[in-house]
Amino acid sequence: MKNLILILILVVAAFLFGFYARPTESETHKIKIVPMKLGAFSISLNVKDIKASKKFYESLGFTVLGGDLKMNYLIMKNGNALIGLFQGMFEGNILTFNPGWNENGENVDPFDDVRKIQQHLLQSGIKLTSQADTKTSGPASITLTDPDGNVILIDQHR
Repeated sequence: MKNLILILILVVAAFLFGFYARPTESETHKIKIVPMKLGAFSISLNVKDIKASKKFYESLGFTVLGGDLKMNYLIMKNGNALIGLFQGMFEGNILTFNPGWNENGENVDPFDDVRKIQQHLLQSGIKLTSQADTKTSGPASITLTDPDGNVILIDQHR
């Protein structure tokens, strides 16, 4: 009986110690996370045959939102999901964000200008593979690569 009481006291003490010894919120957030409004998200796919890809994604319920089949690119939509199909325009696949747009290609306000996003990323130590001209306004883009080699395009159209 004494051993059971001792074990119970030790379990309660361990719980209380763990509860009070846990780091505070300020200690766990040493890196300041600043939410950015990156805009609509899509994946841009490098496809071999745009007509075959169009047919395939239509069978998954996607419809054409924009683009031009004759120019070898289409933007396809299913609900909030967007896929860009691009034949012969770039290598690999690209994660794409469009500041200032929603998933229907409609303007949203407020939004974070790509140059503001660029400044934040550079201040955070993120290496960019291409940069926007900070002396301009309006349409511009930046690119970066994530730790796994995935290319990210932040492409502002307005």
